Amino acid sequence: MPANLTPQYLDAEQRFKQASTPAERLSALEDMWATLPKHKGTEKLQAEIKKKLSLARKEQQAKKGPKRLDPSNIPREGAGRVVLTGPPNAGKSALLKALTRAEPEVAPYAFTTREPQQGMIEWQDIQFQLIDLPALSRQFMEPWVMNVIRSADLLLVAVDQASAGVLEEIEDAAAFLAEQKVFLQAPAGEMPRGGAVVPSLLLLNKMDLAGAGDNATVVEELFGGRFVVRRVSAETGEGLEPLKDEIFARLGILRVYTKQPGKPPDQGRPYVLKIGSTVLDLCQMVHHDFVEHLAFARVWGKHAFDGQRINRDHVLADGDVIELHR
Repeated sequence: MPANLTPQYLDAEQRFKQASTPAERLSALEDMWATLPKHKGTEKLQAEIKKKLSLARKEQQAKKGPKRLDPSNIPREGAGRVVLTGPPNAGKSALLKALTRAEPEVAPYAFTTREPQQGMIEWQDIQFQLIDLPALSRQFMEPWVMNVIRSADLLLVAVDQASAGVLEEIEDAAAFLAEQKVFLQAPAGEMPRGGAVVPSLLLLNKMDLAGAGDNATVVEELFGGRFVVRRVSAETGEGLEPLKDEIFARLGILRVYTKQPGKPPDQGRPYVLKIGSTVLDLCQMVHHDFVEHLAFARVWGKHAFDGQRINRDHVLADGDVIELHR
């Protein structure tokens, strides 16, 4: 079987031959692996590149020394952490760019993303943190990738909906995550020790491509009972605004505004709390003095009449305006 090597691979191979530093060799080898067609005709070449990659990484590590920044140590920002994952060629970087103001590298070949990339999704008056990860891969998967996935408040699993193998890719992604004790739905029977069920959405990306609509119908019929499935396109923007609404709904959060007696509410930046939070929870965010000395509060909202007097155990609703009294 011919190898059918791509121009991108040949360019990376030439850079490897001309490399003069460990970093240059490693970068070229990673590009060679990312752009190498994976089929029976390249099995020997795949094995050679894997061996060279292993040696180059050891050489690079020795050059840098023992200290290494943990890519999973990403500070939390915004009203919730949304993590983007999926198989190669799912268009995750394009989704990150379309949903945020980030400018990640976007390329038509697999494994473009090697380090976590992030941006902020703007939704009404709050923002969500969106982190794009390297593609799921049994061959090359750094341990930190799963650490970031487990830290997610919501996991977006993106697939190329126009791909002929999309059904197998979805099954394989779910199975691979389950092997790492990350479940997109509660497993049957007892939860494995150390396992976690992460709230998730299955994104059928590239809906703008030919044949994607027919594929999407099949996926929804087969997987709709297991996963929450949504159709999107990073290219045209299809489904992205409704996706932002759904992210807010699935994060299980609410927004609360405060006001001082006799003054209009502060609509600049709301306090973000978990659904089920009470006035006392809000007091802990506003100022510790209110926790000890709150006499009562008043609420303006959908589930109360304007200025209704409430106590510290009152359960808050999204959009409530709260006036605290000591």
